[in-house]
Amino acid sequence: MTVIDIPGSKSVTARALFLAAAAEGTTTLLRPLVSDDTEGFAEGLTALGYAVRREPDAWHIEGRPAGPGAETADVYCRDGATTARFLPTLAAAGRGTYRFDASAQMRRRPLAPLTEALRTLGVDLRHGEKEGHHPLDVHARGVKGGALTLDAGQSSQYLTALLMLGPLTAEGLDITVTDLVSEPYVEITLAMMRAFGADVRQEGRTYRVAPTGYRARTYGIEPDASTASYFFAAAALGPGRSVTVPGLGTGALQGDLAFVDVLRRMGADVEITDTGTTVRSTGTLRGLTVNMRDISDTMPTLAALAPFADGPVRIEDVANTRVKECDRLDACAENLRRLGITVHTGPDWIEIHPGTPTGPVEIATHGDHRIVMSFAVTALRTPGITFDDPGCVKKTFPDFHRVFDAFVHTP
Repeated sequence: MTVIDIPGSKSVTARALFLAAAAEGTTTLLRPLVSDDTEGFAEGLTALGYAVRREPDAWHIEGRPAGPGAETADVYCRDGATTARFLPTLAAAGRGTYRFDASAQMRRRPLAPLTEALRTLGVDLRHGEKEGHHPLDVHARGVKGGALTLDAGQSSQYLTALLMLGPLTAEGLDITVTDLVSEPYVEITLAMMRAFGADVRQEGRTYRVAPTGYRARTYGIEPDASTASYFFAAAALGPGRSVTVPGLGTGALQGDLAFVDVLRRMGADVEITDTGTTVRSTGTLRGLTVNMRDISDTMPTLAALAPFADGPVRIEDVANTRVKECDRLDACAENLRRLGITVHTGPDWIEIHPGTPTGPVEIATHGDHRIVMSFAVTALRTPGITFDDPGCVKKTFPDFHRVFDAFVHTP
């Protein structure tokens, strides 16, 4: 059995950085993810006037409940969706003029439901070029609060950003959600907000957030469950392989750990304890139909594994994967077809038929870290797979190729 130490969760690290910046006092984050996304977030906080001190296994953030220390700032969000959505929301609670921009990839990704909600709350926010996209300018003068209605059917990050804003408003927020994707990510948000002292309650589709502010603390970052999915999938593919990921057990915050339940349905042996999760190959991978709306970041992992099942794998309710770093649904279909696999797609589903992927093929990554890491699993049984942009894994796991290669070559 191989034990793999997975880097810290991107989702948890980004939320923790927001909460630490907003809290009264100095917060220490233990084992934060160090990657392009999280470094971009930390640099964004620094540009806004927050004090961030980084050590190898601990980041220290001096909170500013009143908002950014800088009166003006230009913030570059790189490729990070959490950075691009969370930081403008954090800045809106302060007082000053702040400009946000992002990479070409991030500029293509939508912001409109979030920015319209902020405008509803009275935030003076202007898009610099295309409405509903970066770049944008925030002329902040604090947020009074109140009630709003939000469509979070494209991204749960819209709801997360507004929920985390709630304790910083003068009167609190009532947010009624008409549609919501990736709901387990919102559960992460609620748990972390409460850990930092917030009073947030859910009543059906309405979230009520009191204007409590936040309190600093020491907070440990759990391993990234989405990143762990590639190692779990590789173990399920076998033959005779197993992997244990410590730190992702029964108390884990991240819903993407439910990917192992999909592997269990396919025939893998899965054991989840208080301290970690183990996946073992049984030599069997069954086809299945699965709704992955709540764990859609692991859709490419399953798509890359699917050809090796004994029947079709149909993944449903994943329309939101079309507005990620790339159109992941089409990217998976495109690359699987280039490998000789029969694939059918619809607006929110993909069906992959059994087959033997055949190389050599260069995977079109579209600059998407999850496409690279997913098809690394396919490459375990497909000689000749290469990637047109292998380095884009720096977004969440800069050392992925070395760690994955060491894992697959461990006896």
